[in-house]
Amino acid sequence: MKKQIILMTLLLVSTYSFSQSGPVGHLNIFSEDGDRFTLILNGEVINDTPQTNLRVEDLNQPYYNVKIKFEDTALSEISKNNLMITDVDDVFSDVTYKIKRDKNNKTKMKLNYFSSIPVRPDFIPPSNIHVIHYGQPKIPVIVNQTAGVTQTTTTTTQSGGTNVGVGVNVGGISMGVSINDNIGNGVITQTTTTTTTSSSTQSGNVIINSPEPSRGCNGRPSMTAANFNSALATIKKQSFEDTRLKTAKQVINVNCLNVNQIIQIANLFNFEDNKLDFAKYAYDYCIEPKNYFKLNGIFTFSSNVDNLSDYIQSRQ
Repeated sequence: MKKQIILMTLLLVSTYSFSQSGPVGHLNIFSEDGDRFTLILNGEVINDTPQTNLRVEDLNQPYYNVKIKFEDTALSEISKNNLMITDVDDVFSDVTYKIKRDKNNKTKMKLNYFSSIPVRPDFIPPSNIHVIHYGQPKIPVIVNQTAGVTQTTTTTTQSGGTNVGVGVNVGGISMGVSINDNIGNGVITQTTTTTTTSSSTQSGNVIINSPEPSRGCNGRPSMTAANFNSALATIKKQSFEDTRLKTAKQVINVNCLNVNQIIQIANLFNFEDNKLDFAKYAYDYCIEPKNYFKLNGIFTFSSNVDNLSDYIQSRQ
């Protein structure tokens, strides 16, 4: 009997736990020209403060109706129905869209698909992306703090009878179960104390400020060969070198690279100033900074080698 009760209790808790999770996707939107914007999904304002690079995590619907308003009111609003958060096989993805200005009308704004990668649970966005977790209630929430510590203590005393006690903590919810078979007039007293610590709150959706990418890219892996080759092809397609540089930076904003990958991208630039600019920018996203000296070979002028070396020393 005892075993059956315990198994039923654990099954109930497991069912509760799994019911709280499900497949989700992530949406990234960036402005090619640095125009600050506010995103509205299905009628809900996502970011109260206009941003140029926004990431919305934990979206559980495959499509959303999108409206984008700009801080510069001279720029036209963008409205788009059924914005996809899944791939062609309806698998939730980490998708990126780009805001750009119309070539013939600089106040007319467009939202174009940019890229898509599989959802990675260990992904850590760089600090220059404003990250919001979708669907959180607009009540005080912990922001930019060490996770709260929850401690549960259960004391059970018994005189006579048979007692089965089960204590479970799931997702911050403490559950205690005590069962007395009433044989011998058993008396059971159970006391449960739960203490949660936190220090600061803020109203609104949960906003996570990711740590600034440190040397070594916080231990994250570099892009897979397939994803890198796709990104490299996208960069190559850009007709103008300035646009190519912007695209390259956008790629590494959400990815880590090894030295050889950085060299391949840097060699796409014809002007050494752009090579130097990219090499400096990519340093924080390199998984092997100790081998960064290999980038010296991409430069024709020794002054650029010295410039990059000085920059790396200033970052150490």
